[in-house]
Amino acid sequence: MPDANFTYDVLIVGTGNAASSAALAALEKTPRVGMLEKATQRDRGGNSMLTVLMRFAFNGAEDLKPLIRNYSDDEMRPLLEGLPHRTEAELWDEIMRVTNNQADQDMLQVHVTESLKTVHWLASKGHDWSPATIRDDNVVTMNGGGAGLQKRNFAMLEKAGVKFHYETAALELVQDSKGKVTGVKALTPQGIATFNAKSVVLACGSFESNPEMRARYLGPGWDLAKVRGSRFNTGDGVRMALEASAMPYGNWSGCHVLPTDVNTPNYGDITLGDAFQKNSYLFGIMVNSAGQRFFDEGSDFRMYTYVKCGLAVMQQPQQLAWQVFDSKNLKLLRDEYRMRQATRLRSDTLEGLADQMEGINRAQFLATVREFNAAVQTQVPFDPNARDGRCTKGLAFNKSNWATTIDTPPFEAFTITAGITFTFGGLKVNTDAQVMDIDNVPIPGLYAAGEMVGGLFYTNYPGGSGLMSGARSEEHTSELQSH
Repeated sequence: MPDANFTYDVLIVGTGNAASSAALAALEKTPRVGMLEKATQRDRGGNSMLTVLMRFAFNGAEDLKPLIRNYSDDEMRPLLEGLPHRTEAELWDEIMRVTNNQADQDMLQVHVTESLKTVHWLASKGHDWSPATIRDDNVVTMNGGGAGLQKRNFAMLEKAGVKFHYETAALELVQDSKGKVTGVKALTPQGIATFNAKSVVLACGSFESNPEMRARYLGPGWDLAKVRGSRFNTGDGVRMALEASAMPYGNWSGCHVLPTDVNTPNYGDITLGDAFQKNSYLFGIMVNSAGQRFFDEGSDFRMYTYVKCGLAVMQQPQQLAWQVFDSKNLKLLRDEYRMRQATRLRSDTLEGLADQMEGINRAQFLATVREFNAAVQTQVPFDPNARDGRCTKGLAFNKSNWATTIDTPPFEAFTITAGITFTFGGLKVNTDAQVMDIDNVPIPGLYAAGEMVGGLFYTNYPGGSGLMSGARSEEHTSELQSH
């Protein structure tokens, strides 16, 4: 069916959380909503299928109770006992702190002040949360994680009659003589087709699965990185918008990356989700092939440091490192350390462990452990649930919290590398999600949402913020019909 034409009021490129949120909101204005997806129906959903958390502001239990269903008050009381809060001011401060005060303040203002309203809107659509089993600094998690979120989204959208076009790769934006975006040209299984629309929303992820773009923007060696994200996120939306004179914006040399098992598949697998990540480094030490530590494993809670940790691993020889623990802290490791595919090494002696760590400088590794043990301030009480100040002193890389000696067998080591999830650079949008051109003027008819929007995250990232940012698509869909 070459040169076929389709017409919608709102056309959305992508099917992840940001795209689905935009579609749900568009349905409040019009039933004529279409979605383009490069993947098959089985592989739809983008990176949202691989995540777990959504980070938002709340003032206490009363803000969370409407999100938690199927729990009686008696059941919820002990689960929410001692509940902390994350006020708007606190959420603002933590994002600014983590991004070294570089986050776009106009974007951040909307992100922060609309976050609780957005999750309540999602709850009104049928989504729900549960009290977190691993508290960390999160108190609730989405039922079913990102996969559950997307399963519910697709059920809602299909019931509402949204038309999905699978195995359809967007090629270029269609513009009229005045520059207004009027649709998208795409390659379908039947051939080239034009999808006409009053408004187009680009929500098809970043360029993490494009090795050429990774090397170009992130730097040498990034073309070799493992990709935790969707293999279909190859920067098509960003490329199309830049060709239409959109303004590039944000941290183009930065990305969301974390420590992951060396056996991690080359691309994200929706059947396994985030099971390969290795984020319990707080309770051990990390060493590279030279046998040396290279990172403060305890600078803060994992939700604020795992991206910094991933970047540090990426900079090591062969993009390789080991996380080392002794028996005192093995019970604190997250569930992903117990999966069958994990590259667990185990020995009753540090020498025996070193023999299994292929390629490491054995003598230096043993010396590093001895030096670390001697530097631990053991007089400070250990508390895995707080920044306990139990540190080391006198090392090139001191550990700020949760420092415990590595001296009690059995010992375990996990071989890790770095895995990229999405990139931070993207398009500039205004607070109505309109894509701005290189003269900082909105491109009529064109909107963007989710990971392809630049300006919010720089150098680092607080966990769960991307899913929250994408869900905010609903806030500005009222604008789609009016431009």
